[in-house]
Amino acid sequence: MSHPFIPTLLMRNLLLVIACLGTAPALGAQAAPVAAQGPTLTLEQALAAARQNNPAFRTAQNAQRTADANVRNAYGAFLPNVSSSFSGSWREGRQEFFGGQGFGATNDQLNSNGSINANMQLSMASLNQLRAQKASAEAVEADIEASEQNLRQQVTTQFIAARQAEARAILQDTLVATTRAQLDLARARLTVGSGTQLEVQRAEVANGQQRVAALQGRNQADIEVLRLYQLMGVEPIAGTRLAGALDVTLPTMTVNDLLEQARRQNPVIEAARLRETQARRGVSIARSAYVPTLSLSSGVSGFALRNTNTDALIAQGIAGVEGQRASCIRTEEVRAAAGLPNRLAQCNAISWTPDAEAGIRAEQDRFPFDLTRSPYQFSAAVSLPLFNGFRRESDVQNATVQRRNAENSLRQEELRVSADISAAYLTLTAQKQAADLQEENSRTARTALSLAEERYRAGAINLVELIQARTDFERAETDRINAIFDFQRAFTQLEAAVGRPLR
Repeated sequence: MSHPFIPTLLMRNLLLVIACLGTAPALGAQAAPVAAQGPTLTLEQALAAARQNNPAFRTAQNAQRTADANVRNAYGAFLPNVSSSFSGSWREGRQEFFGGQGFGATNDQLNSNGSINANMQLSMASLNQLRAQKASAEAVEADIEASEQNLRQQVTTQFIAARQAEARAILQDTLVATTRAQLDLARARLTVGSGTQLEVQRAEVANGQQRVAALQGRNQADIEVLRLYQLMGVEPIAGTRLAGALDVTLPTMTVNDLLEQARRQNPVIEAARLRETQARRGVSIARSAYVPTLSLSSGVSGFALRNTNTDALIAQGIAGVEGQRASCIRTEEVRAAAGLPNRLAQCNAISWTPDAEAGIRAEQDRFPFDLTRSPYQFSAAVSLPLFNGFRRESDVQNATVQRRNAENSLRQEELRVSADISAAYLTLTAQKQAADLQEENSRTARTALSLAEERYRAGAINLVELIQARTDFERAETDRINAIFDFQRAFTQLEAAVGRPLR
């Protein structure tokens, strides 16, 4: 025979366990180990880091350097090409004979020659080439802007994926606490005799499966953050927390407003439009072959000479002076013998002086840079090809085809952007409605789970029904999270189609 106070004692114990289980999730959350917290990262910070460090985007930016260099080169066509040269040579002191006559010096000689030349060509092709290069440089700028918008879309999409994975991981952690509380409740019911061992085992399995799901969810969240850092172009930081508002609001602009903005500001369309302009300049360049070309050139040069044996030159100079004096004396003596006036005294004044020797030595010291200038040169010419085997006609035809292709490419991009914007706007509107519905479904599932927990505490339902209610809540909450982030992706797709941020 049982004691009359045993049922009352068991009921009191059950109520005490249920009261304790009411705080189980909070206690479990406090007991869980706290992960090391890293820096907080917002979408704006991620975008700024990506623009600064993403290797692919930095490579795209390098195209601007090439475009600017091509523009400077096109301007250079209106400036003269200036070149200079300087050369030196050595010649052995040996005569060369031609027709029995000896030519050349008998002294070794060093020669230096320098020149500066300027050339310039003026044509309509140069002017059209400059305009084409300017259009090309502007198209490159538009390409870089499009690349930046593409990077923005990639980073934003990955940021959304990382936050979605983080939200799923938080949900799984919450469900771990829920399944743990349900396991404790099943054990309490078994203790007071209102439950079964089978329910406890089912609760243990559900808790174990949920712990695995939480582990996988946290791992996936960490992987998505790593992918985000990869797009940012920097080393990942452990424990990074993503932050930022998730606004589920449609843009205030209509589809027609977005289409008009894209036609005016979309970088892809702008690049295609500028390349069409460049192609039209290509036609003008090809037709410039029918226009005369003016060529101008000028130059100046000089030389310096040095004999290696200066003493031989001095000896030749002395011999020359002595010969001149002897010739003068013979001539004047003949005049004197004939009774004619003579300058015999002046002949005796002809002699080799130190100044003459110093002049020879100074002349040799001019080598190699003290050049003797040659006369200036200037020339001008006008040229016009008359017939070159129909090459001009072929170039014009090819340039015309390229221009038409560029026009078709521009039209194709305009049609693509228009279709992408319309489709993205429809998708965004549908995702907004889906997010609202999923929010309502999640509230209903949360209420149903709370009701099922109360009924299970009261013994009105079994553990299988409680697990089913928790599964329904998990599915509804997961769908709500997915709907919110699907809306964010659709918004990003709309921004990418327009080519400009809309938030």
